[in-house]
Amino acid sequence: MNNDLLFQVALTMIPQIGDVHAKALIARYGDAESVFKAPRRQLEHMEGIGTVRANSIKSFTDFTLCEAELSFIEKYKITPLFITETNYPKRLLHCYDSPPLLYYRGEADLNSAKIITIVGTRNNSEYGKIACEKLVDALRGSDILIVSGLAFGIDSLAHKAALKNNLPTVGVLAHGLDRLYPPQNKSLAKAMMQAGGLITDFRSGTNPDRQNFPRRNRIAAGLCDALVVIESGKKGGSLITAELANSYNREVFAIPGRMTDSKSEGCHYLIKNNKAMLITCADDLLETMNWKEEKKNAPGKQCELFPDLTEPEKIIFDLILGKSNIHIDELYNRSGMGSGMVAAALLSLEMGGIIVTMPGKSYKIN
Repeated sequence: MNNDLLFQVALTMIPQIGDVHAKALIARYGDAESVFKAPRRQLEHMEGIGTVRANSIKSFTDFTLCEAELSFIEKYKITPLFITETNYPKRLLHCYDSPPLLYYRGEADLNSAKIITIVGTRNNSEYGKIACEKLVDALRGSDILIVSGLAFGIDSLAHKAALKNNLPTVGVLAHGLDRLYPPQNKSLAKAMMQAGGLITDFRSGTNPDRQNFPRRNRIAAGLCDALVVIESGKKGGSLITAELANSYNREVFAIPGRMTDSKSEGCHYLIKNNKAMLITCADDLLETMNWKEEKKNAPGKQCELFPDLTEPEKIIFDLILGKSNIHIDELYNRSGMGSGMVAAALLSLEMGGIIVTMPGKSYKIN
């Protein structure tokens, strides 16, 4: 029995300890087991915990349920992703409310260089279907990971189009990996696990209850570099996901529709209120994200050390070079690039071992 994983699962099951509390506890004590072994008085005096939550931690006894979850994980070859481990999705590390533990079945790299989340209505029109399929078709050969929620409508269309175009695709679920919702997508989900995957922060036995979908949406928004909304009404999960993506400094795009079409009201709202950039084709997205192949300019002197850097990576590298460290806000201001592009460049440089993250959202050359 994996003792570390036992306590990691247990941490997510403690009543009144949410994701933000759990991550604060891990930051303080280093690992899940140490949280359970921490002195009660010490926990009581920790900011955000207090007497009630400290009591909840110290009185937790449901380890039999945790052991059952470990058996389920082993039986179905599920990959647990804990926030302190290297295989945890790095983009989620920068989201304040990201889950401390994820459950994953699949083959796709959740730290791929380019990730797009596509969301939209469950009751799409023919226009929405065509728009979604044309967008994904045009991304063929781009090495982009497509993320969505495996729901009816635009989500399913995005996953199917990704598989058709040999793009990896990951579905974010609002329930445990022991079931599938909607059940009509069973064959689609099976195909995705061979060329992508399924991910959730809900343990087995969790139903797709209404309150779980906003939690699902925060993962879909946080996993990506850019989020695309294709058909959405005034209210609903797509707009919630777009708002979350904006709060995580992701680039948000929306495909417009006819001004009389109620299914496009959400997209028009996002565009009108500068919460999403209008796009009409994949090239609009690729150019904004700087993912289109460009003619190489003569590299700067410093960047000759790293000839494979993209132009945004070179800009960020030159800004960091020669400084003991530089704050992310200064990089946003001085680079002249969108926040999503800066975040993507930082992630790529960090994954390449060229820069390292410092406390307080600062960076320096490694």
